[in-house]
Amino acid sequence: MSFSALAVGIARWSMPTVPMGTSINVLRNLRNRRRNFSNTIFRHSRWQDWRDMPADKGCVTLTSPLHGHEITHGQGERMYDLLLTNGRIVDGTGQTWFRAALGITRDVVTIIKGDASQVQAGRVIDVAGMVVCPGFIDMHSHSELKLMTEPEHQAKVRQGVTTEAIGMDGLSYAPISSPKLEHLLTYLAAINGTPPPDVRWSSVKEFLDILDGRAACNVAFMVPHAAIRIEAMGWEDRAPTPQELAHMQELARQGMQDGAFGFATGLTYPPGAYSDTDELVAVCQAISDLGGFYMTHARYTKGDQLLDPFREALEIGQRGGVPVHISHYHSPVDGMGERMIGLVDEGRNAGVDVTFDQYPYAAASTVLHSLLPYWVHAGGPAAALERIKQTETRERIGDSVNPMWGNTLDDYIFSHIGSDKNKEWEGRSLTDLADFQSKKMVDAICDLLIEENLEVAFVARTGNPTNIRTIVRHPAHMVGSDGVLTGEMPNPRTYGTFPFVLGQFAREEGLFPMEDAVRKMTALPAQRLGIQDRGILRDGMKADVVVFNPDTVEAKATFDDPKQYPVGINYVIVNGELVIDNGVHTGTLPGRALKSQ
Repeated sequence: MSFSALAVGIARWSMPTVPMGTSINVLRNLRNRRRNFSNTIFRHSRWQDWRDMPADKGCVTLTSPLHGHEITHGQGERMYDLLLTNGRIVDGTGQTWFRAALGITRDVVTIIKGDASQVQAGRVIDVAGMVVCPGFIDMHSHSELKLMTEPEHQAKVRQGVTTEAIGMDGLSYAPISSPKLEHLLTYLAAINGTPPPDVRWSSVKEFLDILDGRAACNVAFMVPHAAIRIEAMGWEDRAPTPQELAHMQELARQGMQDGAFGFATGLTYPPGAYSDTDELVAVCQAISDLGGFYMTHARYTKGDQLLDPFREALEIGQRGGVPVHISHYHSPVDGMGERMIGLVDEGRNAGVDVTFDQYPYAAASTVLHSLLPYWVHAGGPAAALERIKQTETRERIGDSVNPMWGNTLDDYIFSHIGSDKNKEWEGRSLTDLADFQSKKMVDAICDLLIEENLEVAFVARTGNPTNIRTIVRHPAHMVGSDGVLTGEMPNPRTYGTFPFVLGQFAREEGLFPMEDAVRKMTALPAQRLGIQDRGILRDGMKADVVVFNPDTVEAKATFDDPKQYPVGINYVIVNGELVIDNGVHTGTLPGRALKSQ
């Protein structure tokens, strides 16, 4: 960028318009401020004032960020970098759409009501018949390492995702030191992949610096429970000592100060499963004054295994002094949808600020080693691999690998297997594998985990579509894909969550208006995360924007053919740059690592 362009940019956002009726003293002060500002800018340029700038070099635009009223000095220069005209603005708040143009200058938007036919821009796109809305925020993502190795991030940005919340289920990678990081990378490779071999980090700051400006979408990071627990006390199956707990609190606070938005747990995955409620309350208390919130994959084994896991989440938030967000809030048990939203209402009526996310597909995804009892994982991945080689261990595990609530492993389909040796099993069930090998299920699982160094994941087609539809209508619901990008047979939610909500839930089934669907993907997650400059289309907000056709938007991903991009999402803009341009990925990587501080 030339210095003249920089000067224009700074002037645009620093010099306000002058309303009618302003007193002479105010005008004189404003004139002096402008003169001083102009002198500062042009001191370092070959022009002494904006009046000396040639018409082909730029203009100074005086803009009120709140209202978009403009006064232009200079001749023939464009007013905006990009202008979207004739679209229906769905601003993210849930209010009904309105007709307006949207101007983008660098990474900031302006709403232009009325006739925009004479508004100048570097490029004008006619989006008649389409919806223009804020970029979608995926409230539950497992993309952090894939953003390093596949930064164009086609699966998500083609859905309109411009920001992803990462660190989910407490299963992420900072803060943690080496070699503990290497153990965690092995443990989670099946769902998160692995980073480039020469890329490593230890702090949240270092981790976010790696992602900043190097991927197609933004990220918002949560301090992961697994990382701080392993750093403080390893993979021990016990409560922490006071010193270890204090260390966890310190790590969580530092993570927040480095830019994280909250604290996330995964209480059915070791080492998080080894924690008790008091430990989690203590960590939440440590971040409460920093504006953090508690986000949880609940402890599904607790109490009645139905509502008690979520009651614990509410208790942790209430005692910890932080808001609560429940990940993938769903149950496969018939009739649980109404009971679950009733619990949310009960909590909110009691003063707990609780929200939740849920994806639209009736299937889960996770690592194969999650079927093993918690005690198998004590000591870490290497210890677990040694343990499952033993006959006594397998006998003790026995039939506990079978799912709850009457589901069977016939519905557990391999989505990713690390080596080529066993790739043929992707897309086939665990039952198929055990039957083919004439093995007990526990032996088939353990043998495969050993062969693949734990790098095996599956999709469990055990969800309840009725419960999902009950849950997603609740006003505290927001959209999270829980998408896993490894393997050739991922859950279709990885490629289809957001267009499914728009096309199937909103348009075809009428579960809620399109404006509410957009709110669940934009303003609501931005509010939960505490991101103040995204999620709503208002003058001065960051230019994360999606343009989609409300009549044709549709998810194409299916369980049998999951890696299919959606249709009807025409343009995706991240920080003012077109990432998807008329359905084509431009290759640009404008994503930022957003920070809470």
